[in-house]
Amino acid sequence: MRVLLVEDDKKAAALLARGLGEEGFVVDIAGSAEDGEEKAFVADYDLIVLDWMLPGKGGLSLCSQLRARGVATPILMLTARDALSDRVSGLNAGADDYLTKPFAFEELLARARALLRRSELTRPTILGIDDLSLDPLTQRVTRAGAVLNLTQKEYAILHMLLRYAGEVVSRARLAEQVWKADLLAIDNLIDAHMSNLRRKVDAPGARGLIHTVRGRGFRLTSEEDQGA
Repeated sequence: MRVLLVEDDKKAAALLARGLGEEGFVVDIAGSAEDGEEKAFVADYDLIVLDWMLPGKGGLSLCSQLRARGVATPILMLTARDALSDRVSGLNAGADDYLTKPFAFEELLARARALLRRSELTRPTILGIDDLSLDPLTQRVTRAGAVLNLTQKEYAILHMLLRYAGEVVSRARLAEQVWKADLLAIDNLIDAHMSNLRRKVDAPGARGLIHTVRGRGFRLTSEEDQGA
């Protein structure tokens, strides 16, 4: 599970990130609302942990903007403001839950897991297109009933392509989300992994599903792609 932590207090952010990391979460830290907004639109997160008091544009404003732009990721708001009116404001801005500081890490973890369980109920358990399927819970990938043995990076690439099936996924977006790196640093690496993934998914005799869209990125579709 991938978490975006928007917190300007570097010490608090480091402690929370370490604790969540020990519980199996992958955590990205944003030190401002602007940084958090950019990250939320570049990568896909399962949960956003958002501090109310941020420099410049506050957490409440960021929460409202994310919801206005269609980001449905569960948001857990952290704040020292414990008045009823503040809690109502946070929830009305689009937060799914509200945790008052100071708090025990165990409570934050329990609330985070509860939000993730609630979110999973609205997500399709199995992702698929044509005769290709991927189970995010077991990470089992099959094509025409046969199990595909993918590396961790190949699985991450395919998962992303399936989540945006029919849409073009840019090379830069793959670099950011799968490798957390700049495209220039790993451009050739993307090509190598994509080539290996194609050999496994689009085996000889099978309909080609992974298409290269010149100058833009990659698209997963069962339709013939004119940009390939």
